[in-house]
Amino acid sequence: MRNDITRRDALALGLSATALAATGVAAHAQSTIKAADVPAPKLPIEKGASLRMLRPVRFVQADEDVFRANAAKFTKETGVEVKVDFVGWEDINQQTAVTSNSGAGPDIIIGFSDAPHIYVDKLIELTDVADYLGKKYGGWQNLAKAYGKKAKSDTWIGLPFGATAGPLIYRKSILKSVGFDKAPEDHAGLLDLCKKLQKAGKPAGFALGNAVGDGNGFADWMMWSHNASLLDEEGNVTINSKETIAALNYVKELYPTFIPGTPSWNDVSNNRAYSSQEIGLTANGVSLYFSLKNDPATAAIAEDSEHQLLPKGLAPISPMSGLTLNAMVFKPSQYPNAAKAFLQFMLEKDQYEPWLNANSGYWSQPLAAYADAAVWKGDPKVAIFKNTMNSTYYAGYKGPISTATGAVRADYVTVQMFASVATGAATPEAAAAEAEQRCKRYFRRQAAK
Repeated sequence: MRNDITRRDALALGLSATALAATGVAAHAQSTIKAADVPAPKLPIEKGASLRMLRPVRFVQADEDVFRANAAKFTKETGVEVKVDFVGWEDINQQTAVTSNSGAGPDIIIGFSDAPHIYVDKLIELTDVADYLGKKYGGWQNLAKAYGKKAKSDTWIGLPFGATAGPLIYRKSILKSVGFDKAPEDHAGLLDLCKKLQKAGKPAGFALGNAVGDGNGFADWMMWSHNASLLDEEGNVTINSKETIAALNYVKELYPTFIPGTPSWNDVSNNRAYSSQEIGLTANGVSLYFSLKNDPATAAIAEDSEHQLLPKGLAPISPMSGLTLNAMVFKPSQYPNAAKAFLQFMLEKDQYEPWLNANSGYWSQPLAAYADAAVWKGDPKVAIFKNTMNSTYYAGYKGPISTATGAVRADYVTVQMFASVATGAATPEAAAAEAEQRCKRYFRRQAAK
């Protein structure tokens, strides 16, 4: 796959030879990103400013390499030192809560998806930067607006950097050996496929553990593909519905076809199981495909792998959302202008385009203009990730995103609901009722504030 920065540009960014190879940088690439001539907001950087940022650890090495190089470039241009710490996906929520409660810690945290809505009262408004970037780069995409704006307003509390999707990935030869050219779109057909995969000794595997990406992604997909939702449009809790019960009954049938151990899976477990050829079907971001493709020992597995949108089930379209990187600036920061200037800098074309390309499709763009990046013109198996942030499904769907919906997700309410039924710890009816009680508890707390 080629990427849309030149080798000279990459070296100027300070990328190592290893990172350069990982990005697949082309020697003659020309940018095709369109940018409007829009005046930038005035953000006079505070004297003596320095910044600390916390963000989730990378799954693609070049993500970190180019991100750090861009941060160093900001320091060189502004004199503002920026320290970026990468932490585990399961740790980011806890560390964000500590920062919020203590009033001390990083100036900027890149959390996931609806995280800014949990801490909305503790954050600096980012509307000036968001409006500027939106006008310059063709507008913000659906998920970016859903997660970036405070509910029912045009006030931006987060700046989304990109989203990763978790479509199906499967071994074509294995599916063909059990009579399928692709995964069926209906629930009955998918169950039939999974039964046959299990019988062939190459079962499916989907996370039922407290995994930020894969666990929540599986639970959301199961609910939405049965037309179930956490809330209705007005924000009433609707998780205990006949649609949810149907989804739970379905997973009760589906779970015995899985490889053993999925209730304890985290966000790397299915990668390992697929790479070691223990499973023939899972859902994952593009990092799994590229880790296989870039290793001569597993390149044949990558060649035999195919991506497919998550099956629709009863939904009108594939109900696949995207786990979104979402940047927040906390009010205790002594350098709010420097923080906003840094985020703006990182989302500008000269920095963002190389970073997007370096990720090889793992993160997809929040701003429409970046859909023309070279990363989407290379390997056809990556094209499926291009429009991730156009999704109309989001955490908290169908209602307004809020502190309560964010807390429900952070507490893995829906994941644990499905896991309890899958493992026989609860009936579908009992699990849905408990999930409803847990959700309503968070909404009562929100109302009481």
